[in-house]
Amino acid sequence: MSPRNAIDVRPIAEDEIPEWIRALNTGFLRPPTVKESEVADRSTYLVPARTLGAFDGGRCVGTFRSFPQQLTAVGGTAVAADAISNVTVTSTHRRRGILTRMMAQDLAAAKERGDTVATLIAAEYPIYGRYGFGAATAAAEWTIDVPRAGLDRRWAGPDDGGRIDLVDGDDVRRTGPELHERLRRTLPGAIDRDERWWQVRTGVLTLDRSSWTEPFYAVYRDARGEVEGLLAYTVDDQWGDAKQPNDTARVKDMIALTPAAERALWRYVCSVDWVTKVRTGWRAPDDLVPHLLPDPRAARITTQADWLWVRVLDVVAALEARTYTGTGSLVLELVDPAGLCGGRYRLDASPQGATCTPTTESAALTMDMGELGSLWLGDESAVRLAALGRVREERAGAGSAADALLRTSRRPWCPDIF
Repeated sequence: MSPRNAIDVRPIAEDEIPEWIRALNTGFLRPPTVKESEVADRSTYLVPARTLGAFDGGRCVGTFRSFPQQLTAVGGTAVAADAISNVTVTSTHRRRGILTRMMAQDLAAAKERGDTVATLIAAEYPIYGRYGFGAATAAAEWTIDVPRAGLDRRWAGPDDGGRIDLVDGDDVRRTGPELHERLRRTLPGAIDRDERWWQVRTGVLTLDRSSWTEPFYAVYRDARGEVEGLLAYTVDDQWGDAKQPNDTARVKDMIALTPAAERALWRYVCSVDWVTKVRTGWRAPDDLVPHLLPDPRAARITTQADWLWVRVLDVVAALEARTYTGTGSLVLELVDPAGLCGGRYRLDASPQGATCTPTTESAALTMDMGELGSLWLGDESAVRLAALGRVREERAGAGSAADALLRTSRRPWCPDIF
């Protein structure tokens, strides 16, 4: 076994992309075979300076990639994020500090660039807290038992003057990006989607590592004819022994700009002939869908888990970027073993805006950077974190005061994985 300092952690060269992909596939337990088509595809979007490999001799044993991202803060401001993905360490080289070195290089570069936060979606929960990340949003999936939902099976369309139309992938690529941008500007936790995202999700670009089934696409148009919602779903082909249909519709994506659009699209997919179950796909944990049904018990939670993780890199920029519905001041002591942005900060916030400055005043709350990441988008409670021993109240009632400033009326949500 090579000593730790013999492992070379560095950005990969162009001719090392195949070896990097082999290590990536190995880490994610996919066949390690590297196809030329995958090399060609990844070469179009990998940022060389932000694609790290850990090399033991000539063999890649660790992978790490980051890329620019726009993340919506509370109130609609987009902040620059360092999005982290494709993180693996080969099982033969665990517990040798490889991930720590790759993460330290990337976060230091992100801090130098001026990124406000770093983001990732964790395959395993215990890994990223030690690097200052905190679970900032959650996601849930429901399975709707359509016959039990109490819906009128004779439903033929919205009764608000709007309509549902089926469209194709070309239509989605024309209308989807602008529709998503309108949603993203109002949804804390949402991230941007580039052109490649739409090409992959509409089958223009198919990937060797994933199967492709052409979805059905439905749009909701309001009474003026404006597109206010988009739904993508697939349906399997299942029949019972008594020649009864038992199909499941699986929602792949839904963009709904208004409650009317959301209601109409859920109602539509639950009314498709032969569909007896609807899998909602990943949704916000406080999504409206169960209570849009006459019998909400017909929608049972299939999965609920943490989703987007946030690591604050610039405390002042992060706290000043978001909005606040209440008025108050809060002094935070932030512990950051990585040395990127720890210290003591005073937040003065009101509906008119916020200022955050370093201070020597006594702290009201002490926490690690991961806890700040969990609180920043408004999903987590400082009172709850204090009860868990993850936040320390230096002044009685400080947790409640923090919640009054930081928490949001609707839970943040990131509709995408990366």
